[in-house]
Amino acid sequence: MTINRGIGGIAGQIAAELRHAVRTGRLTPGTRLPATRDLAADLRVSRGVVVEAYEQLVAEGFLVSRVGSGTHVAPAAAPRAEPPPGDREHAPYYGHRPTSPDLGLFPRERWLAALRHVLATAPGDALDYGDPGGVPELREELAGYLSRVRAADVRPDHVVVTGGVAQGLSLVLRVLAEPGRLRLAVEDPGSDRQLPLLRRAGADPVPVPVDEEGLDVAALAASRADAVLVTPAHQFPTGVVLSPARRAALMAWARDGDRIVLEDDYDAEFRFDREPVGCLQGLAPDRVVLSGSVSKSLAPGLRLGWVVAPARLAAAVRRARGELDLGSPVIEQYALAHFLRTGGYDKHLRRMRREYRVRRDALVEALARDLPEVRVRGIEAGLHVYLELPEGWDAERLVAAARELGLVAAPVSRTRGAGGPPAVVAGFARLPARRAAETVRGLNVLMSGHFRK
Repeated sequence: MTINRGIGGIAGQIAAELRHAVRTGRLTPGTRLPATRDLAADLRVSRGVVVEAYEQLVAEGFLVSRVGSGTHVAPAAAPRAEPPPGDREHAPYYGHRPTSPDLGLFPRERWLAALRHVLATAPGDALDYGDPGGVPELREELAGYLSRVRAADVRPDHVVVTGGVAQGLSLVLRVLAEPGRLRLAVEDPGSDRQLPLLRRAGADPVPVPVDEEGLDVAALAASRADAVLVTPAHQFPTGVVLSPARRAALMAWARDGDRIVLEDDYDAEFRFDREPVGCLQGLAPDRVVLSGSVSKSLAPGLRLGWVVAPARLAAAVRRARGELDLGSPVIEQYALAHFLRTGGYDKHLRRMRREYRVRRDALVEALARDLPEVRVRGIEAGLHVYLELPEGWDAERLVAAARELGLVAAPVSRTRGAGGPPAVVAGFARLPARRAAETVRGLNVLMSGHFRK
């Protein structure tokens, strides 16, 4: 293993080397890794650096560590081939993204307590096939939570529990597209990962530009779309908030044409420098379908989300869910209901808001100090920042360098239907505040040598 001491993020380099060895099969499942003291001595680094690298890979699932037995390559960490550069459309969806939370901070003890409570108190019939729209207890808790926190206008029977936002959107689109195809406006730039899902669900995506006020509603009106998918509270990837004037214009567009607005509330819980913006659904509950999940607040792997829809559409989505797979796992639904009811969810969110704000501030300060040419946007909320690069900088190479240093990033060019200046979306949730400065210093070194004119 070769460590470049001229570049910041030594722990990130060690983690990247080990991750690559696992992915390519050089380290096979079950292989025992050297003790942290031994590897640190071999590499001539502090033991804490190796411990940090191991902990990162344990959190990512590449390694397992048990007291008394050491650290091993995880049994499920089979090698996988990286997709060739020209095959990005078919690249797997798995792995961390700029919007991923820090899964090492998942509230394991509190979630375990909720599961134990459910298993100790739920009657036997609670584990039978139930309403495909979700268990009544969770729908009631979600209705109360969304009304209180997101200013939604919602009743429990308008809520359908889903396997995350992705499944919720897919179900709604299948209902709206019957019996043909649906012309669906999407934000440009927007989430490129959603496009295959939207098409498979019966939609034909039509890109509509986003500017500093959010979605361009005049361009939307000219698109002849039947419906629109938006992220109004914190647009992905730019971080722009839909302005009050645009919100009003969007609601008028929906009402005048008897159209539906699909609202993806993907990171609504995390607000740092301003008060939360109420959801669009609260303005027009008969025109807006609100989608959300615990993927950012707890963990994507829970696959727990929800759709809030007008009564007739909610009934159709519930019926479609029943025809698809009979509903979500009930034990996890009861556990989330208990977590919401007892205040555990709110307490966890308060903790995470504080932690993520510290991490965001550390990254933004480091960028301002060491990469002042980069314009940082969209920092008031969410788990990612939008970085506008100077002309001539290579976003793809910057992303590769950032990932090697432990900063999850993606080029914005993949999210655009039309061209635009070079930009990168970077996630700060998984970058500890103590590592922000050395990570950005490492980027600065690489930029000086390869990217700057």
